[in-house]
Amino acid sequence: MKIASKDNPVRLSWLREQGLRMDAAPYLSGAFEARMLLERLPVRKDKLGELTAGHGGGIFNGPQFRRVYVLDPDHGVPFLGSKDMLRSDFTGLPLLKKSDAMSGKLSYLRVKPGMTLISCSGFYAGRRAYVRPDMADCWSSQDVLKVEPDQDRISSGYLYAFLASRFGEALVKSSVYGSAIKHIEPHHITGLPVPRFDPTVEQEIHELVEEAAALRAEFQAGSVGATEDLFKTAGLEELIDLRWHDDRAQDLGFVRRGLTSTTLRALNFQPRAERILKQLRDVDHVTLGEICKGGQLGSGVRFKRIDAEPGHGAVRLIGQRQGFWIRPEGRWISPSQAPPGIFAKDETVMIPSQGTHGENEVFCRAMFVTGSWLEHVYTQHFLRVVTGTPDIPGAYLFAFLRSEAMFRVLRSMSTGGKQQDIHEGLRAQIPVPVLTAPDRERIAETIRTAYRKRDEADRKEDRALELLERAVLERSAAD
Repeated sequence: MKIASKDNPVRLSWLREQGLRMDAAPYLSGAFEARMLLERLPVRKDKLGELTAGHGGGIFNGPQFRRVYVLDPDHGVPFLGSKDMLRSDFTGLPLLKKSDAMSGKLSYLRVKPGMTLISCSGFYAGRRAYVRPDMADCWSSQDVLKVEPDQDRISSGYLYAFLASRFGEALVKSSVYGSAIKHIEPHHITGLPVPRFDPTVEQEIHELVEEAAALRAEFQAGSVGATEDLFKTAGLEELIDLRWHDDRAQDLGFVRRGLTSTTLRALNFQPRAERILKQLRDVDHVTLGEICKGGQLGSGVRFKRIDAEPGHGAVRLIGQRQGFWIRPEGRWISPSQAPPGIFAKDETVMIPSQGTHGENEVFCRAMFVTGSWLEHVYTQHFLRVVTGTPDIPGAYLFAFLRSEAMFRVLRSMSTGGKQQDIHEGLRAQIPVPVLTAPDRERIAETIRTAYRKRDEADRKEDRALELLERAVLERSAAD
């Protein structure tokens, strides 16, 4: 049960502003309290629309348009939707047709480092993300608001920190309208008040946000680099830039002999996937099942979720989609009311193992649990890959399993009806290239370094938000 804060109780003026609305929701969410606090703050406040520059005054989304997706990276550009903008790893983004993206109608939808992105349609309306250096070649959909700061008036990192803070969140989400489908339009947020502080404070916040963005770009480069290193060292360069869709004709008709009771599903004998598996078997390898003996190669435990409040012994429950976000969102539950298997061991590879075959779905994409993410708990819908072989670390397995080649192989091992799973017998037979011990350790350390940078980026962003909140609260207390 939520109760009002004794330090800032619900006031009669709040009730009047809400038309004497007597249900508790508007007052206990924190949004109304934050908005009232900002209004009383004795500092200069600039309107958001006065601090931006560029297309449409610097706050814009885009027109509705027919999206033509392509499969060849030479003819497409990475395309961000309202969910994709929240991802930590942009590997596997859909590709929008390049000639359309470069056209006069859509060219301005290319995002720029330093922009703040705000999802403006659907369930995710109101979420914010900062454009990192490695996102410069991405386009965004009309469901994403772009806020481009005028660098002569405000630093990009400070503006993002304000919009990402609980104060900015209150203002942005109060602009959401609609019932079944939520929306935010540019004109709804142009008048948002942005508090201004001493330039040294704003600059420190900006630098922390910029450092976090650079670290996240390095995290992305390190993850991709480790996978490329593994396949090059194994002599499997052909699998790095896998053009999966170029050979679709192979799967339209084929013959398979020597079937067993393991599986009779045609998808499990997909020729394109079989070719990848043959290439893997042609190099020194050991099967995934052998590596995970003494570890784990199965789903997590099923358990009843008992909701709890953050700060009262609760832990965040991570689902399949949220596992791929920069900062996970999810319900908070009581771990004391659940079995111990809901936590993950260090360097566990998690693979979403319930889903369908949509190209942009996370089903069969690999994620990695280490560092700060060990504090979270995970649903049973993940396939947990835990090494039982000390000289083949989990970080090395992740560098292999996160590849496009393994994503396609795992998808070919689907079983089930509407909600697919990964065949228990087939996944154990996956051949994992075995390199020399120094090679394995080098690749594993590249992954570990990347994830340390990701955690450091989170800490820097948290520090930036703390500085901003402290500045707001100190000026408010001084009033």
